[in-house]
Amino acid sequence: MTIDRFRRVLVSYLHDVAMAAASFICALYLRLGADIIVWPRDTIISGISIFTLVSAVVFLWMRLDRIIWRYASVGDLGRIFRAVILTVIVFVACQFIYNRLDDLPRSFLFIEIFVLTAMIATPRFAYRFCKDGELSTLFERNGHKRIPVILVGAGDGADVFIREMTRGDEIPYRVVGIIDENGARIGRSIRGVPILGGIVAIGEVFDKLCDRGIGPQRILLTNSKIDGESVRRITAAAEAIGVPVSRIPNLIELGKTGTDRDSFSIKPIEMEDVLGRPQRILDISPVEALVAGSKVLITGAGGTIGSELARQVASLQPKEIIILDNSEFLIYQIELALTELYPHIKRRVILGDVRDKIKIQNLMSLASPDIVIHSAALKHVPLVEDNPIEGIHTNILGTWNVAEAALQNDVKTMVLISTDKAVDPTNIMGATKRAAESICQSLDADHKKKTRFVIVRFGNVLGSTGSVIPLFERQIAAGGPLTVTHPEMTRYFMTVKEAVSLVLQAAALSRSENIIEKGGISVLEMGKPLKIIDLAEQLIRLSGLKPGEDITIEFTGIRPGEKLHEELFHREEPLVPTIIPGINVASPRIQEVKKLKKELTELRKTVSKENIGGSMTILKRLIPEFKSERF
Repeated sequence: MTIDRFRRVLVSYLHDVAMAAASFICALYLRLGADIIVWPRDTIISGISIFTLVSAVVFLWMRLDRIIWRYASVGDLGRIFRAVILTVIVFVACQFIYNRLDDLPRSFLFIEIFVLTAMIATPRFAYRFCKDGELSTLFERNGHKRIPVILVGAGDGADVFIREMTRGDEIPYRVVGIIDENGARIGRSIRGVPILGGIVAIGEVFDKLCDRGIGPQRILLTNSKIDGESVRRITAAAEAIGVPVSRIPNLIELGKTGTDRDSFSIKPIEMEDVLGRPQRILDISPVEALVAGSKVLITGAGGTIGSELARQVASLQPKEIIILDNSEFLIYQIELALTELYPHIKRRVILGDVRDKIKIQNLMSLASPDIVIHSAALKHVPLVEDNPIEGIHTNILGTWNVAEAALQNDVKTMVLISTDKAVDPTNIMGATKRAAESICQSLDADHKKKTRFVIVRFGNVLGSTGSVIPLFERQIAAGGPLTVTHPEMTRYFMTVKEAVSLVLQAAALSRSENIIEKGGISVLEMGKPLKIIDLAEQLIRLSGLKPGEDITIEFTGIRPGEKLHEELFHREEPLVPTIIPGINVASPRIQEVKKLKKELTELRKTVSKENIGGSMTILKRLIPEFKSERF
């Protein structure tokens, strides 16, 4: 124990013993009143001496001196109360032995319990309130030097944040008001900070605070579950008053009493916050039952979804995880991540291409996976439009290679990751993914096969490779302009976590519950589609800039094969709800397996000859609804 710590402990101990002596006189005075003056002096002195001595022993045994005053809590109050009760009980025993307790009124003992508890606990809580609670706002030092902020969210996050902001001079923020997004607590306060209004009143609240000379310089979100629509309203209001919006750290990080205050920082708004709906994170228990103890092969494991799948699968204790990708750099990155995060999980890293039929056959034969998640694909619409043979080779024939190998090696479940662009496709990428769906649907409908094929369809993934968000971020970093193809263009968006959750949940449901119809396509409820221009403007605002002023937006025109609006299911695919909220199943459209294989065999020949015309003719036979302006 250091000298400084010993000094603190000693002072705390002597304080408690002194309070015990003083409480004896106070309690006796409360019981006797003015009669205490004529009470026998030797009785009072002997009583104080015995009570103080007993208190010194009990407090040392109970180690009340170890309670840190700055963090005094209700639990500490209970500990103090128990120590006082024990002190009184021991004192009664000693006094009974000394004079059979004849010289003191019995009711005095009950008064003593509450007086001594108050005299020991009150200084501790007063000290904490001055340093760490509502009273701190009265004694706040350097408050004029701190950045005034408004909190949005009148809940636990606001309470913890305000408390942390009073724990030292080095914290840079000062909370001057709270906005309640629900409006239920307006007019009340949290730790002395008033709740001034709802989201619609942000501008008005800002003006009032400015009039008082404490105009906020930032708006902080404290509720981690606030919906995307509210976030958009808040950022729009913040833009109108010229104030940036950020998010506070999580409660666990804020609550660490040993946190280095110099490293404390608020966090920027994530793009997930503007989805317009809460994220759907599905039940993990059936997924654990599916993956635990199984061998899992993931194709395209270096991509955005594939790499997240690899991490999620590895966390569920598989017997072995096999990751495949044709990019040396990407497969190296995810292998390194798995090594660091899950070193105990057996893994196999394969550098290869799903277009290589022999490679895939040999891999399946040697690895004998129980589950195959087929994520590998070419997904960028303009690139596939300009390179149709590559798109057909990877998305159709690559899927056929994986599906055939899965069948031949008795894989239990194969999951195909598809896209909303496969619905009424107007581009080659969407048509090839619809053809991949058709392959898996037809094979799944064949009751002679042991392998179960699962198709999962969803919209754009926020932040994925080739998606619009990273493009906008690069354009903002370069000073603009942001390029949007059309002012009315909309897309469905989901987070990477949602995508991976859906993939794994659909696979688990297909096996354990058998509620997905043969060939059915699992579709996530993704809320309303978002306008791309709204996303562009939102991203500009979240960067602390103003759309149209700091960063301009240019319309470049719809690219070949693009649609203004995507759909999640075809008109001939009526949706059927499942037992899992947020997941529906699109009824299957099945092609006859023999006819399908015949077309695929012919397609393989035309692709090998780089015959674009012949390949497109077959693709249109496979997908009659495919309408292309170029082919």
